[in-house]
Amino acid sequence: MTWTERVVEREGARLVCRDWGGDGPALVLLHGLAGHAGEWEALAGALSSAYRVVAVDQRGQGASDRFPSDVSRDAFVEDVVAVADQLGLERVGLVGQSLGGHTAILAAARHPELVRALVVIETDVSGPDPEWPGHIRRWLDSWPAPFPSRDAAVQFFGGGAIGRGWADGLEERGGQWWPRFDRNVMVQSVVDAAQHSFAHEWERINCPTLLILAQSSFISPARVDELMRRRVPTVSVSIRGTRHDLHLEQPDTVYDVISPFLAGLSA
Repeated sequence: MTWTERVVEREGARLVCRDWGGDGPALVLLHGLAGHAGEWEALAGALSSAYRVVAVDQRGQGASDRFPSDVSRDAFVEDVVAVADQLGLERVGLVGQSLGGHTAILAAARHPELVRALVVIETDVSGPDPEWPGHIRRWLDSWPAPFPSRDAAVQFFGGGAIGRGWADGLEERGGQWWPRFDRNVMVQSVVDAAQHSFAHEWERINCPTLLILAQSSFISPARVDELMRRRVPTVSVSIRGTRHDLHLEQPDTVYDVISPFLAGLSA
């Protein structure tokens, strides 16, 4: 099934979404930092037979406004609300990876009337972590952008499905391939999360929750145990042979985990 571009405007920010249509329950998909809605292509296509699937280019990234005035955690959360409201989505399931999962957790905690289910992939809400912005700055500075070719970008990002997924987020200009975001905006986007702990938000969630982890996860087993103790009921699944971007690496396996979880929910 193909998707249709939708545009959502909120307080001067233009958000571009990919809408796969459908008459089933709504799912909103949120990518991680420096990502794009196209990361969900394989998973969204598989889910769209049973759900209304919408993937969002979050503010500052992809086809959405590159220089939003506000990149606080509150702004990202309220974008989710605006997408649901303007696209006519009720009682949505939220699926988020990495920082997109962080946004999904906050949205579920603060807007329980909107969120019927939560799926978070490689996500934690512990903190604060004052070193996080510097880590993101060094990571982005390591990119040899612009890339001379798409193939060069694929190889830089590790090759395979993960490399292709990251390369798909670039744009071609003048025969070179450039990121579709501003480095300083990306760094600023994690400052709020780096300065505060949002652990209490996890405990406020009252909808069914699925936590999906990579085998090589940045979240320690002890931290996973703590998350499970502090937020019941939560189902936790680790997918063998995967890394942080497991939604790119093994989308079929992620679908096989998500699908029965969503199908088991009451309407």
